[in-house]
This record gives sequence, C-alpha cells and structure tokens, in this order.
Amino acid sequence: MSFFVNIDWSDIGQACLDTLIMLGGSLIFTIAFGLPLGVLLYITGQGRLSQNRVANAVLGIVVNILRSVPFIILLIVMIPLTVMLVGTSLGVAGAIPPLVVGAAPFYARLVEGSLKEVDRTTIEAVQAMGATTRQIVTGALIPEALPG
Repeated sequence: MSFFVNIDWSDIGQACLDTLIMLGGSLIFTIAFGLPLGVLLYITGQGRLSQNRVANAVLGIVVNILRSVPFIILLIVMIPLTVMLVGTSLGVAGAIPPLVVGAAPFYARLVEGSLKEVDRTTIEAVQAMGATTRQIVTGALIPEALPG
C-alpha cells in the first residue's frame, strides 16, 4: 500500500525549480531596491547625515503602507504593472514583481534598523577624516552594520 502512487514526481521537481527561481529572482531585486531604500530612510532621519524631514516622512509612509498591505491584495492590485513589466501576471515571471514590492519595504526597515545600531562615534570619526556621505555609507555604515 503506497500513499504516493498518483504523484507525478517530474511535476514536483518542476514546481520546486519554479519556486527556487521565484525565490532567487525576488531576493536579488528585493536587495537591489530594499538596501538603497533602507539607507535613504536612515540618512534622511532626524540628526543623521542628510537630514530631510519631508523625504524621510514620505519614504516612511510609503514603506509602512506597503508593509501593511496583504500580499494577495498587492498581487491583484499590481496586475497591470506586472503585465507592463514582464508581459504576464501569471507564472514564475508574474509572481516576482509583487514579491519584490511586498518584501523590499520589510528589508528596507531591517537595513534601517541595522544602520541605527552602528556606533555614532564611528560615523563621527569617518566624517572627521573628510569622507563624503557616499564614502561614509559604503565605507563605514554598511560594513559596520553587517552581522558578525
């Protein structure tokens, strides 16, 4: 007596491959959009490198709204944009844009939180050496915020 007699294992293998492709594609784009968004949230915050209350408030509102939208609603609302970007709203390619829009705000908040954990004296030391904002972010903030 076998429980799995009606399973087509080639379909299971293809579904696993499709899942890994969606995961990999959405991971790459989530990092590509979420990292700069998180850095912008951090550097435009109060008392930060490029303090800008308006930009920080707008970015914060957009991130918070996108974080609070359930994925199935986001998937449906994004159908026209998904079709415009990838040519279809179905399948592996059609799932990646909503996955990115759903995950990038979460990743951006994680990045912002990690950057807030960097010791302020590290930033001040790099500023004292004459580093630009870009050099501070890429040479001090991001490496110091990495785990380990």
